[in-house]
Amino acid sequence: MKTTLASLVTLLDEKGLLAATRNVTPENAETPVSGVDCDSRVPCAGHVFVCKGRAFKPQYLSIALGKGAVAYLCDEEHADELEAVAPGVPALVSSDLRPAMAYAAAEAFDRPDHKIKVIGITGTKGKSTVAYMLRAILDGEEPYEHTGILGSIETFDGIEREESHNTTPEAPDLWRHLYNTYEAGLEYMTMEVASQGLKYDRVLGLDLDIACFLNIGRDHISPVEHPDFEDYFQSKLKIFDMAKVAVVNLDTDLLDQVMARAEKCERVVTFSATRHDADVWADHIESLYGLVQFSAHTPSWTGPVVLAMPGLFNVDNALATIAICEVLGIKEEDIVLPLCQAKVPGRMELLPTPDRKVTALVDYAHNKLSYQRFFPSVKEEFPGFRIVAVFGAPGGKAYERRTELPQEAAKWADYLIYTEEDPANDSVDEICRQMADATPAGVPYEVITDREQAIRRAVEIGYGYEENAIVCLLAKGDETRQHEGDAFVPCRTDGDIFQDAVRDHGVQLN
Repeated sequence: MKTTLASLVTLLDEKGLLAATRNVTPENAETPVSGVDCDSRVPCAGHVFVCKGRAFKPQYLSIALGKGAVAYLCDEEHADELEAVAPGVPALVSSDLRPAMAYAAAEAFDRPDHKIKVIGITGTKGKSTVAYMLRAILDGEEPYEHTGILGSIETFDGIEREESHNTTPEAPDLWRHLYNTYEAGLEYMTMEVASQGLKYDRVLGLDLDIACFLNIGRDHISPVEHPDFEDYFQSKLKIFDMAKVAVVNLDTDLLDQVMARAEKCERVVTFSATRHDADVWADHIESLYGLVQFSAHTPSWTGPVVLAMPGLFNVDNALATIAICEVLGIKEEDIVLPLCQAKVPGRMELLPTPDRKVTALVDYAHNKLSYQRFFPSVKEEFPGFRIVAVFGAPGGKAYERRTELPQEAAKWADYLIYTEEDPANDSVDEICRQMADATPAGVPYEVITDREQAIRRAVEIGYGYEENAIVCLLAKGDETRQHEGDAFVPCRTDGDIFQDAVRDHGVQLN
């Protein structure tokens, strides 16, 4: 049944979210609605436009109506103001806008989550890597032909492809991407599900075929995110309320609580890099200079797996991927080769030089848990290498990182350089000062706020050691934008800067 203004009114009323309607008449109530938007830059003919957000301006509604929006959804606080901007335009006024726009978008886009397979992945670290590993397998020899992806790196739905702004998009954008995935003829959507997406109803009403829980550690705790760890953890656990099948890492912290929630799903599949009582497990784990290999054991097959990326923790990510494939019924021969070939942009990306004198390792590690796994793995996989680490901390969120990251990195690195990392409206100098203050006594460090200069300095330090050095470029991955103020300013990728710095030392790269 096609969605109309009347059916949205009925839906929101049944959900207890409708405060009032304005200018909805028996005649226009039968107007078809084909989608919901919250971004006036998105074409929205036949859609309902959501007036939301602290930065919302009434002119956005005028733009949306000019593009063909047939009605708008707003909160009670702004209803009078918006009616003056758009007199006579049908309006749905909600008592709680976030859940209202989520339910309305799902209905208007005709529940595309019921027409494709949707796999959601959550955890403090590893979400992007699992999403890309899984996509490599599901696409096989036809990249971008079978699988959409939503996450912190890339948004691809078969129609739109762009660098992501949010790990989990706002509800209207999420449902548009799912709709596009179905319309483009793709079979799967593999998506990262962030704690913010779960807490703030971005995924409300979404039905997942599989929910994968990787791990939990302290992160995103601040006045503008989660007030404490318990709120963060409980937000993550909500993913199981949406899913038919749960895939769970038996090595996660707080396993009892995770399993208690996961067991509400119809089926639970477990994985582990350390426990042989899991459904999917590993042994004979080995790694050296950019390769990781292990033996995988699943209910349907046992065999060797090779990953062409460093990081012993990537065994966890590969096992999660294999466990998801076990649920989907994918065979060993369709898993092993794509896993070996899988690459994740800006994640454990090794940039060697011909003589290995200075090697870069570009990764998105940006919180305490990821540092606790990243640095020990680097130490083991690159024995005898000196470690130089370049990193910062973001502005406006996750304030604990400014203390935790220097303390964790100092346990392993020979030299630390603090620099900019999406400072937003905070002072880079102040962020770096706080990191410097948290640095343990005796650990050498520098503050170089310009990220390109910081990377060049790290290369210089690396060439100054008698031993080989590995330069760890952390948190930005292959991102091409820096969040400065309220804007996303273009920037060079860490990898490009590193390679230019190496060439400046007279080293020829292929």
